[in-house]
Amino acid sequence: MIESWGDFRQFLAADFANMGHHRKMKALIFDPVARVTALMRLYEYLLNTRKPLLLRLPVLLWFRRLCVRLGFSLGPNIFGPGVAIVHHGLLIIDPTARIGRNCRIHMGVHIGGAAKFIDASDQANYSPRIGDNVYLAPGVKIYGPVRIGDNCTVGANAVVTKSFEESGLTLAGVPAKVIATGGTGERVLKAGDDL
Repeated sequence: MIESWGDFRQFLAADFANMGHHRKMKALIFDPVARVTALMRLYEYLLNTRKPLLLRLPVLLWFRRLCVRLGFSLGPNIFGPGVAIVHHGLLIIDPTARIGRNCRIHMGVHIGGAAKFIDASDQANYSPRIGDNVYLAPGVKIYGPVRIGDNCTVGANAVVTKSFEESGLTLAGVPAKVIATGGTGERVLKAGDDL
């Protein structure tokens, strides 16, 4: 979680490195996904350090507007450092979900909470928790109080409805099941490991 200006810079540097952007200004100008990521991190910094609403509101509005334009539904404090949203397109993530460092996400991914009415204070127990260095292929659906371990790969169009807490699994199918062990390999660049 970003709690200082130094954290903001480290998270953003890890995100850009994992997306493959070596020139931040060029990425901010030409890549709308890089802009969304930077605005998300800036809003997290402003929110977590309790900056005045007058500073937070313009960043939040710009972030939300760009998210709508790109087809994203994201909230603050979901991702650890080194997130790489590969390209724009439908991406829906429950605001109570938590995803570890160096996650690589493709379009069509939906990560949602439990499909029942629950008390607001208990929402975190019913939303997904995803480990570090996880690769989510296009079309992945993850629902409910699911836990996915570190260094896992979730294959295209897989529907994950139960937990897979072991490290280094490859999941695929509807419903998802383990099809291999051995981790994500080179699919995740691991740019935020030094944080």
